[in-house]
Amino acid sequence: MELLRKIDSLEAKIGVIGLGYVGLPLVREFAKAGFRVTGFDIDAEKVAKLNRGESYIKHIPSSLVQSLRASGRFEATADYSHLAQIDCVIICVPTPLDKMREPDLSYVVASIKSVAAGLHKGKLVVLESTTYPGTTDEIAKPILEAGGLVCGRDFYLAFSPEREDPGNPKFSTGNIPKVVGGVDEASGRVAQALYAKIVTQVIPVSNARVAEATKILENIYRCVNIALVNELKVLFDRMGIDVWEVIEAAKTKPFGFQAFYPGPGLGGHCIPIDPFYLSWKARQFEIPTRFIELAGEINASMPDYVVNKVADALNAAGKALKGAKILVLGAAYKRDVDDHRESPSIVIIEKLQAKGADVAYNDPHIPRFARQREHHLTLESSPLTKELLQSRDAVVIATDHTAYDYEWIVENSSIVVDSRNATKGVKKNRERILKA
Repeated sequence: MELLRKIDSLEAKIGVIGLGYVGLPLVREFAKAGFRVTGFDIDAEKVAKLNRGESYIKHIPSSLVQSLRASGRFEATADYSHLAQIDCVIICVPTPLDKMREPDLSYVVASIKSVAAGLHKGKLVVLESTTYPGTTDEIAKPILEAGGLVCGRDFYLAFSPEREDPGNPKFSTGNIPKVVGGVDEASGRVAQALYAKIVTQVIPVSNARVAEATKILENIYRCVNIALVNELKVLFDRMGIDVWEVIEAAKTKPFGFQAFYPGPGLGGHCIPIDPFYLSWKARQFEIPTRFIELAGEINASMPDYVVNKVADALNAAGKALKGAKILVLGAAYKRDVDDHRESPSIVIIEKLQAKGADVAYNDPHIPRFARQREHHLTLESSPLTKELLQSRDAVVIATDHTAYDYEWIVENSSIVVDSRNATKGVKKNRERILKA
């Protein structure tokens, strides 16, 4: 097979659609392996930055982008007509939910249509965007075959779920096992050969539906278990029990228990969204997904729990939430990343504002909020100074960044509402801390 030969010799031209937290690390790995890579994105500003050698993702330094550009193995473009010259296309675009919490595959469909416009014999197309089982077969394949080429004979189609964990110092694209499932046997074989060039381990599965279901299972597992500890947090708080101490004690059991931790809600591009792709698909089979729906309901309620804790703390100090000056620490969805997609911090800020509070935020990784589909905050990060802390009626720890000096924060704050157990090591002024 000619495409297998080109992959083996590194002659295959690689195209990555979507240059975000999934696509850009893929570009890095393929270019490092010796392939020539073209990155495609509809955001012309991102494209221009990359071509200038500038990165917009914290864990991918600009120096790396500059070296890739200098090597001649990477370029970015917003012109999708160049897809016609690509041998292997990998699609890494968002798969959000719409306002009715149903799958929005518009980005996936638009990308596949762009690939179809330049589809030629011998091309491999891989979808990495997390979605419900059946998407690759039921949506991608018909669009690609509409021009007369046949999948498995004239071109190849597979699904391989992204498993990125931004900020994780132990795991990145190259050393995370890669699940790969082809729509047919030939497609699976070609896709496995491609990924084997950039990852340490390829996990072949029987078909694309299994690969799609694998990623959904991974995220549902986390979603449900986080919802469990979030529910227990609320219960144990009412009972006067510290849930964090309970978890630390429980995880000393060397078998049968894995620690999950509560928080102010779920964030990121996976766990708050992906489980609902399966629950939507399950309705077509008339199967209720009660665990998924309940977990989503519990996790979505946590920002309200935090806001109520702020109101309780202020009330105990003889102050009202309306008109109170609140500082939210952390806008990112998790510790030490520069990603605020679906961050519970955004919801907490919006809910505090809706109740009349004067809200400021600080995040060393997010200088300002970018416009999102459902949220339109225009705040910029305030410098974290003693004066700022002392001028606020309450401080809410929404993201436990390691850059924060929590002893100093508590020392200079009158009320600290801690939703992440970030202040567990603080010895002085503990009466100012309320866990949420």
